[in-house]
Amino acid sequence: MKQDGAFYPDWTNEPPKEKSYRSIFKWGDPHGFKHPNRKLYALLKEKLHLTDDDFKHKRQTGNAEVRIAQSVRLSNARIDTFRDLVGAENVDTDDYSRVRFATGKTTEEAMMLREGVVGPVADLVLHPRDKEDVLKVVEYCDQQRIPIYVYGGGSSVTLGLRPTKGGVTLVMSTHMNRVLNFSEINQTITVEPGIMGPDYERALNRAPELYKAERRYTCGHFPQSFEYSTVGGWIVTLGSGQESSYYGDVYDLVVSQEYVTPAGCFKTADFPATATGPKINDIMKGSEGAFGVLVSATLKVFRYCPQNDQNFAFMFPGWEAAVAASREISQGEFGMPSVFRISDAEETDVALRLYGIEGSIIDKFLRLRGFRPSERCLFIGRSQGERSFAKNVKRNVTKICRRFGGMYLTGYPVRRWEHGRYTDPYMREDLNDYGILIDTLETAVTWETIHKVHQGVRAFVKSRPDTICMTHASHFYPQGTNLYFIFITRAQDLKEYRKFHAGIIDHIERRGGSLSHHHGVGRLMAPWMERHMGSAQMNVLRALKNHFDPNNIMNPGGALGLDMDAQSVQK
Repeated sequence: MKQDGAFYPDWTNEPPKEKSYRSIFKWGDPHGFKHPNRKLYALLKEKLHLTDDDFKHKRQTGNAEVRIAQSVRLSNARIDTFRDLVGAENVDTDDYSRVRFATGKTTEEAMMLREGVVGPVADLVLHPRDKEDVLKVVEYCDQQRIPIYVYGGGSSVTLGLRPTKGGVTLVMSTHMNRVLNFSEINQTITVEPGIMGPDYERALNRAPELYKAERRYTCGHFPQSFEYSTVGGWIVTLGSGQESSYYGDVYDLVVSQEYVTPAGCFKTADFPATATGPKINDIMKGSEGAFGVLVSATLKVFRYCPQNDQNFAFMFPGWEAAVAASREISQGEFGMPSVFRISDAEETDVALRLYGIEGSIIDKFLRLRGFRPSERCLFIGRSQGERSFAKNVKRNVTKICRRFGGMYLTGYPVRRWEHGRYTDPYMREDLNDYGILIDTLETAVTWETIHKVHQGVRAFVKSRPDTICMTHASHFYPQGTNLYFIFITRAQDLKEYRKFHAGIIDHIERRGGSLSHHHGVGRLMAPWMERHMGSAQMNVLRALKNHFDPNNIMNPGGALGLDMDAQSVQK
């Protein structure tokens, strides 16, 4: 379509058709959209060497109704048993449910579904009502050697939901989404694993009304998938929220857990600390459903004091200065910002164009001060907590940033970032409609290795013609940080995309980065686990697997790299 005489793509504004492939791979609210603005559209054409003609005809939109050829392989007698165990209304055998609850949000899965290509699906989809239902299902499946997979919010980007061996998928968010206990004295909350992020945070914010608490509280865990992911999903994939530098990763937040496993049920104690050998509570974090089913968890909560928030942003002359300042802040021992993010030069250039700053008076002023395009790097931050604490963190951050050449930009960039912190993923479908792929990979690095990993991975990504590679660090520790690579490119087919994607993972691992910082392993990273962890550590994980799940019914087929075979990874 045309506005003001200039061509602008006809982005999709209609919700996906009911029970269509698009309704499965679309992000978030079916009625939610966020289209690339004109500045981003111009940038895409410039960087990817596209023209308006490339945006006049959409590729497969995926609006066909889901149809699959894979028949249910369980006998009628077994299906009837599952109906007896969880209630007939909580057993799905239809094509749409089997595909929907076997699919996450990877680019690979979206590309397949657009073409009507379906990967492995479970035979049945079950919606357990409570812990007792889970116990009965696990006992029966172990006796009958029926594989079990677990689905929370569906936001996995690691092929973690793919039921490669068939069997049954347990959907935890349908019924098991309740708050079980709130303790203001201990400052903890106990919930079922299927509770969604917004419901979880809302309950804590409303603690005085709901639980007669004296104060309001917050969970402190806000991943980009916050609105469409579950607490259980955060725990079993070792997630990190966008404010983890202050509140901690989910690993730090979980006090105790309750599991149903083929070897039996157990609940870890909620002591703040204990010296009773290796902690089983820690062993289960990040287990990705390979050992058992998480049925409840107790987590730390924090006082909710948004009135004390302090926003700030700085521009640095280059990436090295931004990294050096970030390390000094992380090791400064005066407290950490909650939002803490540095963007490299390419991501900064994109951000300034999107915010309308490039070419403005502000941009001219930045250039006069020596902050040049393709070099300058943006830092955004927010400190939280008790009022004087939050102010002290901002004061110390400001001193350090200025010492390393940073120029203060007020809190405006933080507010602009916050406005899109949960909505940016909605643009993926728009870009995919025209054959443009946008995806992310992340890794943990030490301060000693950050530049080696950043430079090496960027060099590989940029070796692909017409490819954008934006990088930021957004989770900080005294010993290091993470790198989050966002790449935008085109690919002729799924095979070509898989090869490029695997190459990025390989370069991350070979240059000293972790396989994953906060997305988990799933089946996407599984082929690299043996090389990355080493056989001694992998044998420990396999021993745990053999103890908890001797018949290998829990998430079999490559999860955590524990039972790799040609069919497991589907590569």
